[in-house]
Amino acid sequence: MRIGSFVLAAQFPGQGQGEALHRAVRSAEVAEEAGLDAVWLAEHHFVPYGTCPSAVTLAALLLGRTRRIKVGTAVSVLPNAHPVALGEQAALLHVTSGGRFMLGVGRGGPWVDLEVFGAGLEAYEKGFPESLDLLVRWLREPSVSSAGERYAFREVPVVPRPSEDLTGAEGPEVVVACTSAASVRLAAERGLPMLLGMHVGDEEKAEMVALWRSHARAAGRSPEEIAGAAHVSAGLAQIADRRTDAVETLVKAMPGWLKQGLEAHVTVDGRARAMRDPLAYTELLCGLHPVGTPQLCADRLAATSERTGITRFALLVEGSGDLAATEENVRRLGAEVLPRLR
Repeated sequence: MRIGSFVLAAQFPGQGQGEALHRAVRSAEVAEEAGLDAVWLAEHHFVPYGTCPSAVTLAALLLGRTRRIKVGTAVSVLPNAHPVALGEQAALLHVTSGGRFMLGVGRGGPWVDLEVFGAGLEAYEKGFPESLDLLVRWLREPSVSSAGERYAFREVPVVPRPSEDLTGAEGPEVVVACTSAASVRLAAERGLPMLLGMHVGDEEKAEMVALWRSHARAAGRSPEEIAGAAHVSAGLAQIADRRTDAVETLVKAMPGWLKQGLEAHVTVDGRARAMRDPLAYTELLCGLHPVGTPQLCADRLAATSERTGITRFALLVEGSGDLAATEENVRRLGAEVLPRLR
């Protein structure tokens, strides 16, 4: 089982954006010190829900500050980026970090980002498969051309080639955020592992893994490839000597962050959207994920892995909103939970 932290660089009420980013960087450094396997970085635009607008840029910084831990994006929003530009960045980080970079990508949402970056709503609604295929080709082939609806260009060489990594790895791992049956099928047909959201419980995640395997078999993926797919489960983790203390810490801090963060999202086309009740959502997450004593947290992770077949976790550790508390949470995750799983 591989345990990583999930970093949003969340801006809690009363905090500045620099404070949120500093906590994000520091928590990632502590994750390596604590023995965690990976750090996964979220990307958001124009909202305090997450103050990192470029997960791949923050990944570059953290790869330079660490030596062992893997660093991944969760996710880079593909409709907002040219897939070749993102592929070049991913290849660069893969080669220069010795294979420690992982690229998670997703569709994002129908947000005003699409207007600002000129992608348009169609890039979100229809363009994701074309962008994903072009990105994967860039990371796997020596030269690439395109004749798609959105991207059309002559054949050009891939520089740097990810296969030039001195570790011998083919290229950076690509993970796809999946929130629907359609996205599960998209990932499965291409043999790409899924990143499943923290709002989803074990039963639904198990169903999505089963659906992925079914589509992968139908697409001709080998039994070895299907069995070896390392999906990632996003979650929330808060360690305390008593479960009530862990829950109290999150219930005090997270609803305020969720309220101001989620309310700030603006749709590109003015469509109405329903927002979760912040307190109810916090309580839901506390019930779904490892929140409580070290033993409870280890048992919760083991149970999720057994029920779903998922062996990689990206756990939000900054739910307290406090730097010192976040550092302690990460250290306890490494010192008191990991040994119980291994």
